[in-house]
Amino acid sequence: MSTDISLRLLDRSLGNQVLVRLRNGRLVRGVLVGFDRHMNVVLNPAEEVLQDGNSVRLGTVLVRGDNIVMLSPSRLREGDQK
Repeated sequence: MSTDISLRLLDRSLGNQVLVRLRNGRLVRGVLVGFDRHMNVVLNPAEEVLQDGNSVRLGTVLVRGDNIVMLSPSRLREGDQK
């Protein structure tokens, strides 16, 4: 996937909940409130999803793009099907 496509997907995901898998295996879920061209993302509110299914509230977090293995949007805004 090219960087342009990735950034467009992030742009369409602004204001929606996303799931982020980090290089260390942790999962962070939160509302995407910002990002930059390096795919650094800001989530607020955010929570870490634990292996047992529970979660820990984190508040506002900045995740560096080089630590992101996968970012999955929960849903896109209406009209953003493609």
